[in-house]
Amino acid sequence: MQSMFDERVWLAWLVKVRIIILTFLLGIELAIARLTPTTLPLRFFINAILLWYAFSIFYLLLHSFWTETRSQSLLQVLTDLALVTLVVYATGGVDSSLNFLYPLVIIVACILLPRAWAYLTAALAFILYGAILDLTFFEIIPSYSTSHPGLSTLQAIIIVNLLAYLAVAYLATLLASKLRQVDVKLKHTSGVLENLQALHENIIESMTGGLITTRLDGHITLANPAAVNLLGTTAEALHGQSMQQIFADPLPDLDGERNHGEVRATLPNGYRKTFRVIVSPLTIPGGGVAGYVYTLDDLTEMRRLEREVRMQDRLAAVGRLASAIAHEIRNPLTSIAGSVSMLSGVPDLGDEHRKLLDIVTRESQRLNAIITDFLAYSRSKRYQMAQVDLLPLLEDTLTLLEHRLTAENIGIQLVRRYHTKQAMVSADGDKIKQVFWNFCENAVRAMPQGGQLVVTVLSMEEEWQVSFADTGPGIAPQLVEKIFEPFQSHFEGGTGLGLAIVYQIVQAHDGKVWARSKVGQGSEFVLRLRRAGGAEAVAPGTAEQSMAATAGKGGTSYGQYSRV
Repeated sequence: MQSMFDERVWLAWLVKVRIIILTFLLGIELAIARLTPTTLPLRFFINAILLWYAFSIFYLLLHSFWTETRSQSLLQVLTDLALVTLVVYATGGVDSSLNFLYPLVIIVACILLPRAWAYLTAALAFILYGAILDLTFFEIIPSYSTSHPGLSTLQAIIIVNLLAYLAVAYLATLLASKLRQVDVKLKHTSGVLENLQALHENIIESMTGGLITTRLDGHITLANPAAVNLLGTTAEALHGQSMQQIFADPLPDLDGERNHGEVRATLPNGYRKTFRVIVSPLTIPGGGVAGYVYTLDDLTEMRRLEREVRMQDRLAAVGRLASAIAHEIRNPLTSIAGSVSMLSGVPDLGDEHRKLLDIVTRESQRLNAIITDFLAYSRSKRYQMAQVDLLPLLEDTLTLLEHRLTAENIGIQLVRRYHTKQAMVSADGDKIKQVFWNFCENAVRAMPQGGQLVVTVLSMEEEWQVSFADTGPGIAPQLVEKIFEPFQSHFEGGTGLGLAIVYQIVQAHDGKVWARSKVGQGSEFVLRLRRAGGAEAVAPGTAEQSMAATAGKGGTSYGQYSRV
């Protein structure tokens, strides 16, 4: 905060106020001279005012390049005293109504100069005013006054002005001193307040947890950088927005039993996060509750890890169960299937009995498929790790899928979006193909009436991301969270172990896999694997030519291809 006794500011203010007063005085005196008869030497008065104008302009220019303020202040005060004396003389001396200008100059001196100079200015004002009265009384200089008071009256006027000037100097000096003390306290208090405010701002800015303040109506007034980062937006976008519009679940409030809880939010980039939210009142001392303070902690990763731990426990339990009973079931199942096959060869079976045998055969085959998946899931898998390129593995899978779609006349369009022409990872190629095929199989089952399957390969810092996005009916949120658990199939005839096996394979590769879906907007399965080599950018035309050549060999079209 700038001091109210900053001499440079006051000097600039003095020049502006001086010009305003001069203009005001000139206008009044000209109006009086025009409207009433007067002995005012108009030309002399106008010349004095113009001279004062000239000094004011000079001081204005001097102020712009001369930084020393004390000398400027003294020079302007002395000049004003001299010019006030000249104007008072021109307007009648003892009869002048402008002698109030002397106290104004004294007050300015009290503000700009030390106390001694303020009293000296009062003394100089008294001397100059008294000199004018004495010189005109004894007719040493011409007098423009209309009255001629006696010597005793003149002496009384001089003494009264002396006392008045000293009183003005004393009171103005005392007031200026008090104001300076107040200003020092104000600057100190302001400095402490600014330091405290800066400290609070630094604390809020440095918090790793999100902090949001709202008004009583729930609209956001402040969000620290951590909250902005957690919500994946900007402070400008959050300002004025309702808190309840950001989160999908009801927020905790002070009226309820709990002031904390977990809520979910969908970020602008489409990702969903889980937050722990704590609300507390924003209280102003003496002003009551002015709003609310919300603190946010991101629990998304913690909840994901908890789900993975639970899933691992369930998978381990299912694996132990599968390994224990798979062989015990398969042996009698084989006997049942053999016996049914022999019975079906009896020539005198009726249609109803043959229909029952067909049902037993189909259900035996389905049970055998479940047992096969059980064994594949429960057996310890051996992985032959090597550096492989994901794109040829993906192309083999998609080529096989295209032949199947053509043979079965399924109207699904494949769209390849490869943002690289090489994606090296350390993996078991056959197991990764199994993952790709499972994703494709799920996409085909999700679109029995046709649709579009978009396969995208992206470089994500130190990982490769492969995603399979379909245009099917989507998956309910409660199913998405459990989709990689055993027996969670939502397709008719599915064993519910395919994605559980996928999860096992991805975990063995230290990768990540998850699903994103909205009901009515399709589903997307995302796989991330650590890269084993550098990425090579797609050359214009190269990838398209490669895709066209591969399509020509296979006899099918690859549809839309996006080059980046």
